[in-house]
Amino acid sequence: MSHAGTPAAEIAIDEALVRELLSEQFPDLSHLGLHPAASGWDNVMFRLGDALAVRLPRRAAATTALRTEQHWLGRLGALGVDVPVPLRHGVPSSRYPWPWSVVPWLTGHPADEQPIEAGEAARLGAILQQLHAPAPPDAPVSPHRGVPLHARATDVEARLGRALADDDALRASSRAIWHEALAAPIDITPRWIHGDLHPRNLLVTNGHLTAIVDWGDLGAGDPAVDLAAFWMLFEDATARRDGFAAYGSITPATMRRASGWALFFGVSLLDAGLVDDARHAATGSATLRRLVLSARAGA
Repeated sequence: MSHAGTPAAEIAIDEALVRELLSEQFPDLSHLGLHPAASGWDNVMFRLGDALAVRLPRRAAATTALRTEQHWLGRLGALGVDVPVPLRHGVPSSRYPWPWSVVPWLTGHPADEQPIEAGEAARLGAILQQLHAPAPPDAPVSPHRGVPLHARATDVEARLGRALADDDALRASSRAIWHEALAAPIDITPRWIHGDLHPRNLLVTNGHLTAIVDWGDLGAGDPAVDLAAFWMLFEDATARRDGFAAYGSITPATMRRASGWALFFGVSLLDAGLVDDARHAATGSATLRRLVLSARAGA
């Protein structure tokens, strides 16, 4: 049974192309140093000088998310952590068909490369509590994140079968967690959510959280999707409990949905990572293990 890896890029993006776009649209920035910095599922990033970066979609499906960042990210207000609010909005051209952004360069290392200290769990809980304010009626809604879990059921079942094909015990335990989460009702109104808080989207310096990046799934939805981050980030069960406590009142149904979203992220990262991304695979495996151990301990 084949696994689903990183989506293929639909356009070649290199330094020459980015330099040309800068010269055409933001000539005041075109003299700055430029070099590749990162490439993910949806976007590529080039560092621009010391303080800026250029962020460009690598496939058409990512353009809606980039427009969401451009329009909404600056409206969230202070969260107590750095956020890459777009500073310049690039537009499609004859050389590149999609919108793109110039954003601040945020320092730090992804949390899967430099682990976050256990004591930061409470701080993350407070940040999420502030983020999860009621969203306005015109807020975007992601079709993939913060939705009812049954919308992801077919995908999760397929990935469980692929990623855990050789581990019957873990697959059975994971399915039990998933089915319990599916049965939990959404008992709170939609809130602002990040939607994609896996470790690569949190930057850490010397063990401390410094920034949250990749806000393309920003929108109104079930905040349980963001609470899943505690299982992806923190090995220590006490740290996870501290994070949930700092967040505030969490209903039992919301906690079950959060565990379901953690299972979704865990199995998705593992399934894709087994093809071509060892970092994703390691995060996915660790997340599933923590979930199962947490469920067995009843915490």
